[in-house]
Amino acid sequence: MCRTLLLLFIGLPFWVQAQVPTVNRSGEITQLVDQVNVSNLRDYMENLVGFGTRHTLSEDQPNRGIEASRQYALGLFQQFAAASNGRLTAEIDYYTERTDGRRVDQDTRTGNVMATLKGTDPSDNRVFLVSAHIDTRVSDVMDRVSDSPGANDDGSGVVAVLEMARILSKKPFPATIVFALVSGEEQGLLGADYLAKKAKQEKWNLVAMLNNDMIGNSTSNGTQLRDNTRLRVFSEGIPMVENEQMEAIRKATNGENDSKSRQLARYIKDVGERYVDQLEIKLIYRNDRFMRGGDHTPFARQGFTAIRLCEFNENYYQQHQDLRTENGAEYGDVAEHIDYEYLRKNTAVNVAVLANLASAPSVPQDVSLDLSPRAVSIENINHTLLKWNEPEHGSATGYYVLMRETSSPMWEKKFYTSEREIKLPYSKDNYFFAVQAVTDGGFESLAVFPQPIR
Repeated sequence: MCRTLLLLFIGLPFWVQAQVPTVNRSGEITQLVDQVNVSNLRDYMENLVGFGTRHTLSEDQPNRGIEASRQYALGLFQQFAAASNGRLTAEIDYYTERTDGRRVDQDTRTGNVMATLKGTDPSDNRVFLVSAHIDTRVSDVMDRVSDSPGANDDGSGVVAVLEMARILSKKPFPATIVFALVSGEEQGLLGADYLAKKAKQEKWNLVAMLNNDMIGNSTSNGTQLRDNTRLRVFSEGIPMVENEQMEAIRKATNGENDSKSRQLARYIKDVGERYVDQLEIKLIYRNDRFMRGGDHTPFARQGFTAIRLCEFNENYYQQHQDLRTENGAEYGDVAEHIDYEYLRKNTAVNVAVLANLASAPSVPQDVSLDLSPRAVSIENINHTLLKWNEPEHGSATGYYVLMRETSSPMWEKKFYTSEREIKLPYSKDNYFFAVQAVTDGGFESLAVFPQPIR
């Protein structure tokens, strides 16, 4: 810092100096984030697009089609498993997709490539799932023969998940992380639907699902925008699965912007921007792009907390297109259009979020906003009293109580306490609140929106 700037800073009033933000990064997570390797992403991509087509209905061949690509991904997962001290296991979860008269015209054996990084705490059954879809398509959704490289849609998500598994499998976490490469997305979210129903039937304690679909392109067609500094996170407001009691509480608390998916989206923005430089994470207040859906949607339908991560600008010349040149424009989803620095940053966001979640305790239980006569007496009416119980899994050394104005998308203040209640001199009429559990290492749980109690 030059002497002139230093003097200017010293001359600033204390209140201005105090507003300089501090970003606290865990050394453990920083080390993991720094391992995301562009050369690996590029190598995975070149091999993946080399299978020609990955259409869900493509013919099984040794070096072409979706089954060959599944075997390639399985081989990489198994390679990572060999270096994981037994924590990572991998398989292809095969099942038969029946003819549906729409996008499946014959009974087809298909499957999801799955790698499970088992948590080290036997009493902690939490699962965090990250996914991408391995299948591709061209202009005709039923064309299973033509080359369909699918570099961005969704080769970008696939190679990101592979790199996440390589990095995270080297480190033990208390909770379990599942890496899923699902099939049949282009035929109607089939593989994700199968997996979501399986998770529901088997009663997984699935805390959060992150769907990475198209995270490698930074240039739009038509508007010609170029931007590799923003990433979208889509999240539902009102849950797809909402019973009458949930609806009544939501309406009473005006919590339509505080669903579990919205809390997950805020968490991704907070943690992602903390660890990944030159990237802004944009919260998009809808489940997915306008009138469209992705592999997180079947999980939302089963009542799970699920979001989609997606590039900020889409290029429709490269999405669902036959490979061709027309009127001087090149069409087709080929690897040459991938922005690998952008893909690296987006992969790193996932690494940071998953590592932080799997290291943190579970959420505080029974988070409540006290409306008892004592809490709303004349002396206390302009205060807010929050109470909660310890998390079910993991050890919390303290709690963050979060606060924001009702018009703000992100939490604006953070209060720390080692107790299980806090009284704040802020009116519940003017602010929203939430509570996180935190370890002494600074790993935070997801935030919980309080329920009113009398």
